[in-house]
Amino acid sequence: MRRLLALHRPFTVALALALIAVGLRPAAGLLRDRDDPRDRAVLDEVATTEVTGDVSTALATVFTYAAGDIAATERAAARELSGSALRQYRQIFGQVKRQAPAQRVTLTTRAVRAGVISLTGDTARLLVFLDQTATRAGEAAGTPAAAQLTVTARHDDGHWTITDLRSA
Repeated sequence: MRRLLALHRPFTVALALALIAVGLRPAAGLLRDRDDPRDRAVLDEVATTEVTGDVSTALATVFTYAAGDIAATERAAARELSGSALRQYRQIFGQVKRQAPAQRVTLTTRAVRAGVISLTGDTARLLVFLDQTATRAGEAAGTPAAAQLTVTARHDDGHWTITDLRSA
């Protein structure tokens, strides 16, 4: 009888584990469906550092302008932006182009913090926090204003190009 009970106990434990595994399988599938196994945002430190650096530099460049040299900012935008990001930028920057020289305004932008939300293949999504300071000619520097953007970027020819910008 003891021997029968000794054989019965491992079988009961194995059966219980199998039932638990079957019961948890749907929940495991939900987790797997939400997390893309190809997302390297947390796992690939080199790629996240590269995309964060390229995007931060690009945003600082395309959102910084001097009233006397708007063309330099437009050239930077053509180099760093594409797709809907470039279309949005050109639409907004058209107003700046008309008003900045008369107002003698200089805008300085710097990326304060950037984090990669997702990095799959050659596409990345980031959340970027910016500080922007506007200064009129002859006046002291203005107070920095904060901005948040959700950015989508694409890796082409060894460089990350911004393809979409959204205020966060």
